[in-house]
Amino acid sequence: MSVPEHVAIIMDGNGRWAKAKGMPRNYGHVQGAKTVEDMCEIAWNMGIKYLTVYAFSTENWSRPKDEVNALMKLLRNYMKNCIKRASANNMRVRVIGDKTGLDEDIRKSIADLEEATKGYTGLNFTIAINYGGRDEITRAVRSLAKDVENGTLKPEDITDKMISERLDTGDLPDPDLLIRTCGELRVSNFLLWQISYSEIYVTDVAWPDFNEAELKKACDAYEGRTRKFGNVAQ
Repeated sequence: MSVPEHVAIIMDGNGRWAKAKGMPRNYGHVQGAKTVEDMCEIAWNMGIKYLTVYAFSTENWSRPKDEVNALMKLLRNYMKNCIKRASANNMRVRVIGDKTGLDEDIRKSIADLEEATKGYTGLNFTIAINYGGRDEITRAVRSLAKDVENGTLKPEDITDKMISERLDTGDLPDPDLLIRTCGELRVSNFLLWQISYSEIYVTDVAWPDFNEAELKKACDAYEGRTRKFGNVAQ
């Protein structure tokens, strides 16, 4: 099986999964977090080197306050426990998104986690928190505009490579495969620049039920596609 180097996942369906079981939406988010833990180990064992997941978007702040608070509590607990799991699995963890929109204690936990795992050589695990693709591109463009303003960069010298390097994912390869769970056919403002040539796989399975067999199905679908870049088959 040809395994993609970088897999990105839109983890959809936690709330609907919980509702179908007669449980509150927050129960679905808790189970979804457990699936993330399992998937990190499964992905690495399959030979995937980079895994990026969409945990909390810039739009998610508009959800009911009790659900947002529960998600932030879950995030706090996850960050505290993640250092131990990352150490046990030699996993490097990074967080992308606008961290300035997060509470100070969460920002500190993120900084501690990234610092503690920066030298690990196993799975490169990236979590998108308070993330939006348009917001990310806007921040990158503003960064380049400042260089133009202070005279260190000419507008005509700006390249797509420069923009890529200013994105939150500047030192990561673009995803080869984007997976979306729970059947929705949209990318929801996730990695808009980076998925320009990514293969997309959508499954009706809700994220809490996503497992090793489902990831293998996605990778099998990826293997069966002819990838083209500039109309040249790869």
